[in-house]
Amino acid sequence: MDADVTDSAGTPSGPDTPAEEDEAKDLAATDGADEELSPGAGSGEGEDTDAHGHPRWLLWTALGASFALLLAAGVGWWLYRKLDGNITTDTNAAAELEAYEKERPTPIARDARNILLIGSDTRSGKGNSKYGPDKGTQRSDTTILLHLAGDRKSATAVSLPRDLMVDIPSCRKPDGTRTKEQSTQFNSAFELGGTACTIRTVERLTAVRVDHHMVIDFAGFKGMVDAVNGVEICLKEPIDDEDALLRLDKGRQKLNGEQALGFVRARKSIGDGSDTERMERQQRFLGALVNKVQSNGVLLNPTRLYPVLDAATKSLTTDPGLDSLKDLYNLVRGMRNIPTEQVQFMTVPRQPYAQDPNRDELVEPDASRLFKQLREDAPVSVVPAGSEKPDKKDKSPADEKPDDAGSASPTPTPTFTGSNAATDECE
Repeated sequence: MDADVTDSAGTPSGPDTPAEEDEAKDLAATDGADEELSPGAGSGEGEDTDAHGHPRWLLWTALGASFALLLAAGVGWWLYRKLDGNITTDTNAAAELEAYEKERPTPIARDARNILLIGSDTRSGKGNSKYGPDKGTQRSDTTILLHLAGDRKSATAVSLPRDLMVDIPSCRKPDGTRTKEQSTQFNSAFELGGTACTIRTVERLTAVRVDHHMVIDFAGFKGMVDAVNGVEICLKEPIDDEDALLRLDKGRQKLNGEQALGFVRARKSIGDGSDTERMERQQRFLGALVNKVQSNGVLLNPTRLYPVLDAATKSLTTDPGLDSLKDLYNLVRGMRNIPTEQVQFMTVPRQPYAQDPNRDELVEPDASRLFKQLREDAPVSVVPAGSEKPDKKDKSPADEKPDDAGSASPTPTPTFTGSNAATDECE
């Protein structure tokens, strides 16, 4: 006889039908989910979660990171706009140059760039009046034609003497009248007709197309030096120049912006007092500045680059092709990998003017050879004074070997005296 089977006390009876079985499974799944969401379940006792079961700390972290990114982007955009707005565009020069486009040289070398750097001696503007009274005029205290090779593997900076005798074309004056064409010293072009007149004079002198230009005043120069925390130079003799407000000891030392300006402008009490010697000193300082910027990684470090750009752009006037931070950055980016020994400085071949020894004139054919190399983006060799190789044409017949006759050889690269950014005056 079969025994009766009864449910034991406390044991729930199972579902009687398949539908009840499915309902029981759904309830069990819901109960399991509730257990996972209940306080004390999971990894943290009493963990605060949102409606989806995500820890609230994760949500706040994400929101904080997003806010930080937006804030950084906003600050970055504000800084960009600030630097971009610092730059002054020389629209008057652009209009004047466009009017004389037909007489300007045609670019020959693709990708090479020729930039005219002009240091203005204006006494107007903040901080410039201490160097003399503002007479409402300005001259180009320093003018450098900077040639960037098309492959960006070298840069050659050619100083143009302020006292060089040149032919200045008829130029438009600030009051709208025009000057007459005249032969006079080079820095008069900037006073007569500003940047456009200077560019047209340089192009007439060299037949080199000037692609861009930059004009910077005393305050801008000082600001750039201070922004890189000073530039180190080495002096063979001490300097005491009241006119330049400069007193420096002999030996290696670091110059701040004010001292650097006095150093590159001093003339009467340093060396032979000539403008030629001053230009060589300016070139050495610029070489030291380039070396400082590259060695400290300024161009690759935004926190170091910003103060330099801020100081430069505050006192910078450029053509429309360089009047934005993006344009300047692209220009600098193309230069940052040039080896310091390939950043060369020189003065255009010159000699005392025959009619006035206080003025300069070009030495030919050397000057024409240099300008040809720049036009064609051909290599220019710059070596220290006394290191030049004598040209074959200067050899006497006794120096020629018998087998030289009829032998063909490539045209030698013209060699000029100067320096480079890797030169150390203390060595």
